[in-house]
Amino acid sequence: MGWHVALIVSQDIKEALERTGATGVKFTEVTGPRPIAQEVQERNQRLLELRAQTDATRTVFWRTLGRLDEEAIIPMVVGGTWPARRQVWRVIHRPGGRTLLVTDGLSDFFVDRVEPSVGFGLELALETDEPLQDVSKSWPLLLLERVADEVAEHERVRESVEEGFMSMEVSGGGMPEPLVTKEDRVGVLLGMESSTLPRNFALQGGAVRLVIVKALLPAELGYLLEHGKKGRDELLRRFGQDGHAHLSRAWRSPAV
Repeated sequence: MGWHVALIVSQDIKEALERTGATGVKFTEVTGPRPIAQEVQERNQRLLELRAQTDATRTVFWRTLGRLDEEAIIPMVVGGTWPARRQVWRVIHRPGGRTLLVTDGLSDFFVDRVEPSVGFGLELALETDEPLQDVSKSWPLLLLERVADEVAEHERVRESVEEGFMSMEVSGGGMPEPLVTKEDRVGVLLGMESSTLPRNFALQGGAVRLVIVKALLPAELGYLLEHGKKGRDELLRRFGQDGHAHLSRAWRSPAV
């Protein structure tokens, strides 16, 4: 009593209730879903075709980087600020026990435009040679997700990435202790070059940049913030010397 509830019943039930003289019931005919307009059907079909083309081409590229893991289950997130409003990550196994994690959707077409495009024109990549028992619960994936959120949500961040290098800080929650600053943050450097990963790849809508994400230790982040461009160049030089290069590792000695 006092609650308004909508129930869908058959015509037989409606007539039976009316015969019993039931009170407090109002019947409204349910005519079913409205037919989808032809132009809407055509738009939806075009979006499905664009998605299939984009996914197929990008998958071919991912497979050039190593063994694409078809069994790793990383739930796709629907919604948000990614171009096609779907957030996807892929796992690629590479020589030497390395695991490459990549975003798979920042270069999607914009869902509100029924035309080929490369979205934000980039995808993020983070590679590590540390063993990962469960990739879906690993710190590298968590870090990549947080960096991707910043890139997708802020045009200023994307512009800085396009210009070359960029450093940023994200939440340190759930991250390995050696990576976390006193302020509970984790620093990363975006835009490093790699001798084993290409800088760009092509989709139907144009070129896409593969942006490498490298996790920084607190001492390295502090050095970078203190010395600016010179500090960044020196870090890059030292990373190359000690063999860290673009790999992200939590358990290592700082380069500075």
